Amino acid sequence: MAWQYSDKTKQLFMDAVHGKPGTHMGELDDADGVGEHGSIACGDALRFTFKVKKHPTDPTQDQITEARYLTFGCTSAIAASEALCALIEQGHYTPIDALKVRNEDIVEYLEGLPEQKIHCSVMGAEALEAAVFNWAQKRGVNLRELGVDLQDEAEDEGRIVCKCFSLSEPYIRRKIKELNLRTIPEITNAIKAGGACMSCHHVPGGLQDLLDDEWSKEPVASQPVPMLHDIAPLAGAPSGGAATAEAAPAEPKLSPYQFAKRIEKSVEKYVRPLLQRDGGDIEIIDIKNNLVYCKLSGACEGCHNAATTLKLMVEQTLKEHVDQAVRVVQV
Repeated sequence: MAWQYSDKTKQLFMDAVHGKPGTHMGELDDADGVGEHGSIACGDALRFTFKVKKHPTDPTQDQITEARYLTFGCTSAIAASEALCALIEQGHYTPIDALKVRNEDIVEYLEGLPEQKIHCSVMGAEALEAAVFNWAQKRGVNLRELGVDLQDEAEDEGRIVCKCFSLSEPYIRRKIKELNLRTIPEITNAIKAGGACMSCHHVPGGLQDLLDDEWSKEPVASQPVPMLHDIAPLAGAPSGGAATAEAAPAEPKLSPYQFAKRIEKSVEKYVRPLLQRDGGDIEIIDIKNNLVYCKLSGACEGCHNAATTLKLMVEQTLKEHVDQAVRVVQV
């Protein structure tokens, strides 16, 4: 599926993978706050770090001076991480004030995200909360006494509802309330739960039961079982699992010719314009099975970030627009 990203999202992504001055990809040594969210096994993971200028007497007045991230994920995950760091640094926030940055602010900064990619902004907000919790522990700040109620990861442990992404009942219930999620597709878009095999949608104790229970004062209409062709593919989502009787048949596998033509079309439409904007270009040398052999040219050819560009920009773009199995090999 071709995601429709804003120009700002695409530019932030390109600047980040090229390591342009002012971008934030990386990790701070001796960070004052460290937070992680997601899992590489689930397709997206974010490690967020920040440093503060410490107040001599009142740690609650520490001011964040730098923020960095390491993100394993798609275009929107990297752009959302850039947006998070920029918002925090520009705001000159204390760690506690930084919690005012919500996933909606990240989406607005990016000038919008596809609905199926909202979980990338939620991931950033969750990593920020974890980093602030870590800072508070290091500085001896009692957040609850200050009226800040952050969830320790241990508090989200419990019965696993979505086994594909290892998401627990306490965590899903909390996000349903926090993000005002009213339907199963909204849950999937926000936190990925139910986005792979879909077996947790309508089973006893599944997503629909949690929705009905959380919004019991405002009954939620029963949601129809989504058809397979209505579910946007998620990066890293496990394949397989028996299809329900209601599910539409899977899309036929592309022939080698169709696969190659779709690769070429995606490079021409999505990849080449971004590279040419920075004086670079790309040439497809060969395509064998799911391997796409590419050579960068122009300004990109001798760039020390060429390998990163191929992995984080070219390969990820082809995964999103063609097939998750695509692997790009530098020639």
